[in-house]
Amino acid sequence: MDNKSEFKPYIPADKIVPEFTVTSLLIGILLAIVFGAANAYLGLLVGMTISASIPAAVISMGIIRVILRRDSILENNLVQTIGSAGESVAAGAIFTLPALFLWAEEGKIAFPSILTIFLVALFGGILGVCFMVPLRQALIVEEHGTLPFPEGTACAEVLLAGEEGGSKAGTVFAGLGIAAVYKFAADGLHLFSSEIGYAFKSYAGSQIGIQVLPSLAGVGYICGPKISSYMLAGGTLSWFVLMPLIALFGGDAVVFPGTDPISSMAPGDIWDNYIKYIGAGAVAAGGMISLIKTFPLIIRTFKQAMKSMSSKHADKNAPRTQQDLPMPLLIGIILIIAVAIWLIPTFPVNPIGALIVVIFGFFFASVSSRMVGLIGSSNNPVSGMAIATLIIATLILKATGTIGTTGMVGAIAIGGIICIVAAIAGDTSQDLKTGFIVGATPKKQQIGEMIGVVVSAAAIGFVLYLLNEAWGYGTEQIPAAQATMMKMLVEGIMNAQLPWALIFTGVFIAVVIEILKVPVMPFAVGMYLPFSLSAGIMAGGIVRFIVERVKGTEKEKKERSDRGVLFTSGLIAGEGIMGIVLAVIAVAKMDAAITLPFSLPQIGSLIIFIVLLFGLYRLCMKKEK
Repeated sequence: MDNKSEFKPYIPADKIVPEFTVTSLLIGILLAIVFGAANAYLGLLVGMTISASIPAAVISMGIIRVILRRDSILENNLVQTIGSAGESVAAGAIFTLPALFLWAEEGKIAFPSILTIFLVALFGGILGVCFMVPLRQALIVEEHGTLPFPEGTACAEVLLAGEEGGSKAGTVFAGLGIAAVYKFAADGLHLFSSEIGYAFKSYAGSQIGIQVLPSLAGVGYICGPKISSYMLAGGTLSWFVLMPLIALFGGDAVVFPGTDPISSMAPGDIWDNYIKYIGAGAVAAGGMISLIKTFPLIIRTFKQAMKSMSSKHADKNAPRTQQDLPMPLLIGIILIIAVAIWLIPTFPVNPIGALIVVIFGFFFASVSSRMVGLIGSSNNPVSGMAIATLIIATLILKATGTIGTTGMVGAIAIGGIICIVAAIAGDTSQDLKTGFIVGATPKKQQIGEMIGVVVSAAAIGFVLYLLNEAWGYGTEQIPAAQATMMKMLVEGIMNAQLPWALIFTGVFIAVVIEILKVPVMPFAVGMYLPFSLSAGIMAGGIVRFIVERVKGTEKEKKERSDRGVLFTSGLIAGEGIMGIVLAVIAVAKMDAAITLPFSLPQIGSLIIFIVLLFGLYRLCMKKEK
């Protein structure tokens, strides 16, 4: 305990430096919108998002230190705090809200209004921040040295190495520019195909392929070879075991939920009609398993959270680095949101439903905050928490008479809010950890986080509409894996019309994978997504594997790895931004005008992707001057 009480932040509590400035506010808001849109696109494509904290910190340093010639680490920290909120709001929203668009396409409900999406994102985000504030003392201050908070600590290291901001920011921007040009050439000009594949005639039902996209290589590099290989293993099981078996035994039969004979289906149709349900069962089971495994931790954290709720950490006379938003204000905001959820027609929930949101919200916010402290944001089982909430909310709504489409919309709205609560609480805790190390004012960070939430909530509805208008959810371009699965889950409970045999197949595959001690979630997501997507991610994982195997000192290995993470973060952000630009072009019906009259053969796509991967390897191996 002594070393915790003796901890001295980089900027002492009695020193006042620029922090909450117009500059930090404007750059933070811009990054929140950019990373929110980029992560929405990425998450709908590959079923996972990346943490925006480190790229946001690096970009802010590049702008504030190098361009504006200002020198305040706390300004940079606030930019990163506001900017990273966009990614978390996007992560929570895309896992649930596209289900509303899918029902609208089927003619069951009207399309959700921008206001509906804004309110779900806003309420979830603000609740996530409010629930995290009373946990700061317990999780971040008292557990310093016990809970590592990987992203928060790494972000603090990046900020403390501020003099390198220029070169590091250059690495991020290089990745961003390269990916944007690459994506525009592939999916804008159609100079080469972004996906190549081959269906085996002699092994009906199977198809090998790879999506040659920078974002996939980036995700694979950041996740590393192990997680990438688990995803590829899941894809291999679906596309080279289950689908050929369905083709072999199905023959000319028409099997529900398919409407055509199996013999007439291409591999993509078999995936669409059957594998998606098996994958959904595996993803749902994976989410529940990860939740059950952390249950003792959940109970412990919840007790700790209740204890810290009764403590006072908003004393006006407290040192600057110990000032939080006052508890009466937080309780007031929580009560206003609970009443709003009950009264606003957008949410077809009664007072019980509003209470469920608040209770589950606080429960999962406390879980999420500790989980990211232990294992980092990437491994935070947000979708598992959303699945648990969705099942309970749907059952309660059905039991209290809110059934049919009204009940289904209500369940998704509640699930969406909880998903965003968990994502934002995790993000806020990482940001507050960074602030604790560098000596930020917690109260200013918490206000910054709320500003990031408001801005991101206002933008996410337009992004979701744009992507749906351009390509439509549930398509090859935008599979929206989690949201499709949430939709099927709610429908199944409300209407009992799901192919439960397929879903239970997925559930028991997940159980077998867990018994074999393989991480269930990446494997299950790999089962659900097209094989070509997992193959693209694996390519990035292989580059990381090679980079880490080359000899060198620990310091050299870390520098290589970090350079790659910054560059691939840029690749992901660049492709996400260009994806949004291409969606605008598609909606404006201008896509045909920019398409080239010729395109390279498949081998050309593969060569260009290999050149990109080799460039990533060379950049990682570059010697520091």
